[in-house]
Amino acid sequence: MSAKVVVVGSLNMDLVARAQRLPRAGETLPGDSFFTVPGGKGANQAVAVARLGGSVAMIGNVGDDAYGQQLRQALFVEGVDCRAVDTCPGVSSGVALITVDAASQNCIVIIPGGNGLLTPQSVQRFDALLQAAEVIICQLEVPTETVAWTLARGRELGKQVILNPAPATGPLPADWFANVDYLAPNESEAEALSGIAVTDLGSARRAGERLRQLGAGKVIITLGAQGALLVTAHGHRHFPAPQVQPLDTTAAGDTFIGGFAAGLVRGMEEGEAIAFGQRAAALSVTRAGAQPSIPYLAELTP
Repeated sequence: MSAKVVVVGSLNMDLVARAQRLPRAGETLPGDSFFTVPGGKGANQAVAVARLGGSVAMIGNVGDDAYGQQLRQALFVEGVDCRAVDTCPGVSSGVALITVDAASQNCIVIIPGGNGLLTPQSVQRFDALLQAAEVIICQLEVPTETVAWTLARGRELGKQVILNPAPATGPLPADWFANVDYLAPNESEAEALSGIAVTDLGSARRAGERLRQLGAGKVIITLGAQGALLVTAHGHRHFPAPQVQPLDTTAAGDTFIGGFAAGLVRGMEEGEAIAFGQRAAALSVTRAGAQPSIPYLAELTP
């Protein structure tokens, strides 16, 4: 069976340390716990789609190390189509070094490893997957030329293209926007892309409108506890967030993206799919870790 969602992106092994607070520059702190868990924005989003009821394939790279084997196996057991997850000889798999504090805030350092070798040609080899998909998802943890090629190919094929511009540190190339149906940044990413500081719903709306002026089809800005804001040609709509007690925000955005995409391919209308993604993300922040925190469809079914 062909996958309805194809995720082109990163696979990382997350090395997670928990401490009471985040260290300052040059400071050594005692930590509370440590664990390793499969992550990477691309892989997280693929797992979220699979767990939340969508059929999904992953296009990406791992290194020829033990982490690479574990990352592929983690996708396989979730039912993700892994035929396009390649092993790159002589390099490590991607690794994310994550510190989480007692307030559930985190700081992350990423070593790309095999993710940095995902070229446009790598993706093109699996063009049949793109052709068979309904939704194509990209993020920014693989080379920019690969993201650019995939967005353009998705537009050429007439697919629904979702770009989660994470991690974003500045504006996107101008020619990307017209190839994106749904641009889905968080507050800091929306600010980096639009130049407008996002501090509340009003500034989020202005940032979303700016991103639409640049050419994005629709913009969904995720605002954490403030919910999400959808900005379209017809105006804007606010989706309040479910109220939960957060433990760890790692992968909350990825869970939302995966849930939103799964909702779309399961036949939900746009607003329903956004609310579905929010419910999944809200449940994920009550749990520790990246992929372990992502809920299953049965947990969201009333």
